Amino acid sequence: MPHATQHADIAAVASAELDSALRGGPFHAALRAAIAARGLPLQRVQHHLSRRGVKVGVTSLSYWQQGARRPQRPESLRAVRALEEILQLPEESLIRLLSEADEHSALQQPAARSYRSLVEASGMLERLLAELDCPVDGGLHTLAHHEQVRIGARRELAGRESHHIVRAHKDGVDRFVAVHHGDPGCTPERMTVHALENCRTGRVRWHHDTGVLVAELLFGTRLRAGDTYLFRYGVEDGTADVSREYARGFPLAGGQYALQVRFAEHALPARCHRFAQHSAAAPRSGRQGLAISGLHRSVHLVEPRVRTGIVGIGWEWE
Repeated sequence: MPHATQHADIAAVASAELDSALRGGPFHAALRAAIAARGLPLQRVQHHLSRRGVKVGVTSLSYWQQGARRPQRPESLRAVRALEEILQLPEESLIRLLSEADEHSALQQPAARSYRSLVEASGMLERLLAELDCPVDGGLHTLAHHEQVRIGARRELAGRESHHIVRAHKDGVDRFVAVHHGDPGCTPERMTVHALENCRTGRVRWHHDTGVLVAELLFGTRLRAGDTYLFRYGVEDGTADVSREYARGFPLAGGQYALQVRFAEHALPARCHRFAQHSAAAPRSGRQGLAISGLHRSVHLVEPRVRTGIVGIGWEWE
């Protein structure tokens, strides 16, 4: 039975490759080996996911097993856990490989938040926004967003102030939901939100473990489609340890964004740089050194028109 023997040999090789990939990774190699070992085409994998109530496209599955993309949204992480069951893998085996990749990335880029922390914060943000019955853009397009971040004498994220210029794209908009993501170890329940101009503070929600805080800013008037509005608010933080970066995520492309980071007089970093990411899972790009203004103890960046993704400023302490 040479034909049967050949199939057995192929299966044994596939099983050995899978065992090796599950032990040492990376994630995409383990996923590819698991799919090959089970002999499932991607369409069948997608079908099994769909039966479990998880929606993932065949293209996404293909990208994941090629290493072109990594699962990052909460729905995608649900899919990874379902894949462990569908492909008859040990529980947490694929999730563990994603986590180890995060830790490796953190070693390579010590100033960056881990991929896992960003994904967890993104999932919690969706839940908090749902509690406030708020869509992603809230019926507003951002024309300009100028943000100033203060780093305190303990090198902590002391607080920030934001000045927004927005335009309504539907009738009846009367509020904006501000999002603040504190540094690791922060205590969001101790933070305070201040309405500074043309708004007042409404409901505030937070999640301790991820450090995410959301707050309604009420305009006191209902905008019509096409109306513009200016408002300003601040967040007092100061609840975490040493800060090493500040980043702003943009789920939608929009107008101008300016970020200024100002340091306390006796807490100046050795170096500063700007960075960008297409997504939480993507590598950082566009790194560029920024000179600290000696007189004003600050650095800044300006994006004339933001694209979806993440942009920020990082710094290194002596």
